[in-house]
Amino acid sequence: MRETTLCYLEKDGSYLMLHRTKKQNDENAGKWIGVGGHLEPGETPEQCLLREVREETGLTLTRYRARGIVDFASDVWGQERMHLFTADGFIGELHVCNEGELQWVPQKDVLLLPLWEGDKIFLELLKQEEPFFHLVLRYEGETLREAKRL
Repeated sequence: MRETTLCYLEKDGSYLMLHRTKKQNDENAGKWIGVGGHLEPGETPEQCLLREVREETGLTLTRYRARGIVDFASDVWGQERMHLFTADGFIGELHVCNEGELQWVPQKDVLLLPLWEGDKIFLELLKQEEPFFHLVLRYEGETLREAKRL
């Protein structure tokens, strides 16, 4: 199972969102997601989070928190365990991302973007300030077939 991180950086009531438009063979093509990526061998989720945010945005996180684990099962993309974070402390200058366009989006507008259906579920949990949660999402193609909270 692949392990990844995903982080929603928060500033002035907005999330930093990445519109995935540049990467070849991208399972997230055309979607808006937070920033993050795959854990490298021997890397912890926190180490991956810090590295990926810096690589994709140019920002260095100074305050973040783990919010949940999301397990995905897809008939197309296989299985993935995602470590979900939010961050409201960071330093540095935002730079161009080689995977898509970065944009600060008001949190009230995020659910209007082209998102994975399952992302809408955990974004609502984040909005509700739910304590750490574990969510299981099963997809057939791009269709969410099952969502359950453990």
